[in-house]
Amino acid sequence: MSETTSDANLQQLAHRLGAAAQAGHHTLVTAESCTGGWIAKVLTDIAGSSAWFECGIAAYSYESKQALLGVRPETLEHHGAVSRETVLEMVSGALVHSGATLAVAVTGIAGPSGGTEGKPVGTVWIAWKRRGGYATAEVFHFDGDREAVRRRTVEAALQGLMRLAG
Repeated sequence: MSETTSDANLQQLAHRLGAAAQAGHHTLVTAESCTGGWIAKVLTDIAGSSAWFECGIAAYSYESKQALLGVRPETLEHHGAVSRETVLEMVSGALVHSGATLAVAVTGIAGPSGGTEGKPVGTVWIAWKRRGGYATAEVFHFDGDREAVRRRTVEAALQGLMRLAG
């Protein structure tokens, strides 16, 4: 594990994000697939996070992405769960289904199986959105085992939220 993705560094990043969210009067929502709620866990490990953390949605299956986040069946059918189109619908749906002002969504292939030539293990899409604004999405290609891919995803998601909250 790299120094930047240690538990201590994720905690420090989450503390900074919480302070920025509170200073900016923001509340956060997470929509997580490949991280299974890890982003929400890191944020809610902070005492007092209820002042700025609204909720976390762990939507792993196609059905839950549709029911909980409003991802359209045709998006999943045509682009798959690990795609720019899906993560953009996830992040928008997270804001629609919560009272939060800032959202992050993640979907990816953490491994060790599930990768394809076009979407190898380590492919992760992350999207961020501010209520009333436009979503941005970025694709990442993380190296390492399942734990490393998920940990790096949490780090990148938090860093993007920091940029949005700042």
